Amino acid sequence: MIQPGRQSLNRIAVIGRGTAGSLAAASVTHQLEDGEYELHHIYDSRIPVIGVGEGSWPSLVQELAQLTNIPHEKIQCQIMGTRKYGVAFEGWGQCNRNFIHYFTPQQVSYAYHLAADLLAELLHESANAKHIDARVLSITRTDDSARIDFDGRESETYDLVFDARGFPKELNSEKEIDISFIPTNTAVIRRCPAIMQAEDGLVLQHTYTRAVARPHGWVFVIPLTAHTSYGYIFNREVSELEAVEADFDKLLDSDGVPEFEHRAVIQFPNFVNRKLFDGVVARIGNAAAFMEPLEATAIVSAQLQIGMVLHIRLNRAIEHIERDAIVVNRFLVNTILRYGLFVGWHYSCGSMYDSEFWDFAREHVWPTHRKVADPKQVDCNALTRFDEMLQLLKSPVIDKADWHKMCAVPLTSYAQISQGLGC
Repeated sequence: MIQPGRQSLNRIAVIGRGTAGSLAAASVTHQLEDGEYELHHIYDSRIPVIGVGEGSWPSLVQELAQLTNIPHEKIQCQIMGTRKYGVAFEGWGQCNRNFIHYFTPQQVSYAYHLAADLLAELLHESANAKHIDARVLSITRTDDSARIDFDGRESETYDLVFDARGFPKELNSEKEIDISFIPTNTAVIRRCPAIMQAEDGLVLQHTYTRAVARPHGWVFVIPLTAHTSYGYIFNREVSELEAVEADFDKLLDSDGVPEFEHRAVIQFPNFVNRKLFDGVVARIGNAAAFMEPLEATAIVSAQLQIGMVLHIRLNRAIEHIERDAIVVNRFLVNTILRYGLFVGWHYSCGSMYDSEFWDFAREHVWPTHRKVADPKQVDCNALTRFDEMLQLLKSPVIDKADWHKMCAVPLTSYAQISQGLGC
């Protein structure tokens, strides 16, 4: 295959060893198989990796097999995974309190529940990279390359840099779109005993991520073969951590969980970076965007970001990169903002709880989505396409030509959530 951009990719850097960074390093190795390149995987070993349980989308199942050249069954065992067929909502909305958002085709398509640290280890084994343990001070774009400055080490120059260092400490309205119509900003993570076990380590049963509505927010429950990951997602400006921890205890008690390991309290912003890709530097993973994990959009977003950047850099000559970068960046921002609107919409009908948090989410936060996602403010049509999907759901009969329409997720997903919430 002729790849006009291949000759301009001789030195590539990936910064960060979390899920996004590990995916990027393995993807570079897979896409540039001839070995005529130099890949540096850069990370600071002093920054701990929190091994949380994560959900994913079906696209990851096939991609991991391609990147690792390992059978699906072995991959699932190595990441202590189970087969996720959708999200089971408990107590959400105003109509059907419990419902499932299935992947399509229903009960056929599945993703993984996985241990994030084990996924990173699996991907490291598939990446042909030189590892550099150092703290990155800055990344500076210089013409058709980027310079990385290190603490205590000479600077290096690269043709392409994947920046997966995580989300910013604070948001800047000129650099990031604050997805403030999502009402949560903090997670309490606990590790509990495993509920899914098999003698050979392979669980074939259908499992679902539980999304349990609670007075202060909601709790995810992700079943792995090594443990079960619980996370209470809430807003620290609305609820005190002590009250959240007490309600977390109640939920675990009702689930029959006798003990747990406290993992972390994580504060996060919901945002999209306005410039994910400038032609040379690509922000990926949590450096590109973040939103609460309600629909497991983090990994699939990273897959999209990495895939598009490598595709455009390999298949387009370097002289086109400035114009190409504008198109790629707008598409990525648009898609991720559509994910955000889909996630925020889940709060529009409240829950079984008449509490301060749910009143805040339904009455005060979600109604701001039209202002936040105004096309003039975000330079994309995410809100217009989102409105079109909701309008389709109001039709007594949806024309066959519209069945496969998408706004980040397919119409079938919008229909399942709408019916489940009672919108």
